[in-house]
Amino acid sequence: MAHGNEIKEWQRRISLYDDELAYKELFLHCYPPLLKFAVSFVKVAEVAEEVVSDVFISLWERRRQLEEVNNLQVYLYVSVKNTALKYLFKQKKQVSITIDDLSVELASPHQNPEQQLLTTEMMERITAAIEGLPPRCKVIFKLIREDGLKYKEIAEILNISVKTIDNQLAVALAKIARALNVQLKKPVR
Repeated sequence: MAHGNEIKEWQRRISLYDDELAYKELFLHCYPPLLKFAVSFVKVAEVAEEVVSDVFISLWERRRQLEEVNNLQVYLYVSVKNTALKYLFKQKKQVSITIDDLSVELASPHQNPEQQLLTTEMMERITAAIEGLPPRCKVIFKLIREDGLKYKEIAEILNISVKTIDNQLAVALAKIARALNVQLKKPVR
């Protein structure tokens, strides 16, 4: 996702000036991670696209109230989650869903020069370790590492405690480290 300052500026321009260019920029930056998040609920890419599109249409229709939103990034994630759950409820496919029911597809790890220096074998081991994580760990790991969300934001999105996020990330990192035969050092307090 984009930096918080960019999102705040787009939010301001959309709300105050009906700025379609700012809306387009917000959409282009936020759509890919929100789409992955929606797929983790509805399991079908086309339905996830519809869910995210509906959220952005609603955002535009309610743009005058946008200034009242404290954290637009969290607002978008929560809106996608709620819209996806409403879809599932209407389809009667699944009345209740937990984080453990979510499936997450992680983005390509080849995103920066440091990661590109890793060997193919090492990347395969990392990918396998991540794919082997329990669903809750995988969702939290993705939201932190790929989408760059803060613990507090994720807690609000998933309706869980910050301590749960901290514990789940520790579990994820420990499992990945074990898969790579890396010894993690405990922080000295």
